Amino acid sequence: MPTITPRPPLPPFDAQTAAQKVRMAEDAWNTRDPEVCARVYTEDTTWRNRAEFPKGREEVKAFLARKWARELDYRLIKEVWAYTDNRIAVRFAYEWHDDSGQWFRSYGNENWEFNAYGYMQRRFASINDMPIKAEQRLFHWPLGRRPDDHPSLSDLGL
Repeated sequence: MPTITPRPPLPPFDAQTAAQKVRMAEDAWNTRDPEVCARVYTEDTTWRNRAEFPKGREEVKAFLARKWARELDYRLIKEVWAYTDNRIAVRFAYEWHDDSGQWFRSYGNENWEFNAYGYMQRRFASINDMPIKAEQRLFHWPLGRRPDDHPSLSDLGL
């Protein structure tokens, strides 16, 4: 039987560890690398993302590869909404454009459930896309990790 390496912070979460887990997830997603992102999910993770229901790490990787092939110049900000024990509720917004150059801001909420080793075993996301003009964009950092001094969703009034 393989040894499972814990992914701290581990549940039960408090305000500090929930915020740390959320920032770690944001940082991983801002890499836009399906391999990097998939490492934080259990092998048998279950998701609901819009109308897709990936099951397992391999389906999650395939989903993320399709997502970032379509959502170009993706930049994401996540924020804790609530937490308890092994669950965290998150609100987020991300900006991206399609291959025609149309920009969007996507708003959403996620509910996460973690196992005892700190891996996400369930993720349920609801997301809405709003077309925006390029000059309405608010997320202007270079692709990759959001700088620590960049405003949060709350700071931006989102």
